[in-house]
Parts: sequence; C-alpha cells; structure tokens
Amino acid sequence: MGRRELREQIFKLLFRVEFYETEDMPEQITLFFEDGEEEMTEADRLYIAGKYAGIMNRLSEIDVLLNEKAEKWTTGRMGKAELTILRLAVYEILFDEDVPAGVAINEAVELAKKFAHDGAGPFVNGILARFAGRE
Repeated sequence: MGRRELREQIFKLLFRVEFYETEDMPEQITLFFEDGEEEMTEADRLYIAGKYAGIMNRLSEIDVLLNEKAEKWTTGRMGKAELTILRLAVYEILFDEDVPAGVAINEAVELAKKFAHDGAGPFVNGILARFAGRE
C-alpha cells in the first residue's frame, strides 16, 4: 500500500473516534482491520496502528493547537471529516519527522476533497498553513 492509501486508512480509523467512546475504540480497531475493504500487509497494519496511536496520544494537545490556530473556529464547530483530517495533518507536521510539512498539507487537502464537503480543501489548507509557518 502506498503512502496515500495508508493515510486514507489512518483517516478512516481516526474518524471513528468521533462516533465511539474511548473504551469502545479497541474493539473498533479490531473491526477496522478485520472488515477492511483494502488488502493490507502486516507492515501496513503496523504503520496504520502506530500512527493512529501516536495521534491518539497527542489528541488533546493537537486539539488545543487547532483551537489556537483556527481563527473564528473551534474543534467543536468543525465538521467531523475536516477535524479528523486536520488532526492527522497536524500530527504529521509537528510530530512525524518522516513527513515534510508540504506533503502533509497537500495530502490533507486531497483527503478533504475526497471525504469532506465542497470547499473543505481551502479551509484545511488555510489552517494547516499556520502550522507550517506559511501564514
């Protein structure tokens, strides 16, 4: 699986956080990997689970940062897809040394075009530009 496909799978797993209680997520992770629509190698599963765990370990910190950077917006007002995309991208920009900021932003915009409402791409891009020092 390529990086883009892996990122989509991470997004799909992370998106479940918006609909399930924290104590239900271990079961959701199991179901995600058992019922997955994509063929995954063990390396893919480990990568997805590892990045998911990294994001979850820093979720409250990421949300605080999003609330600070997103002028006139809070995480509570954002659409669930947009919020999930932003959480993934902020994690990659700030905490994942393997992903350049520009790549994280571009991939987040592509995810927004695919999974969020029309116009979400510029919204996501605008917020993430603040994290990458572009604004």
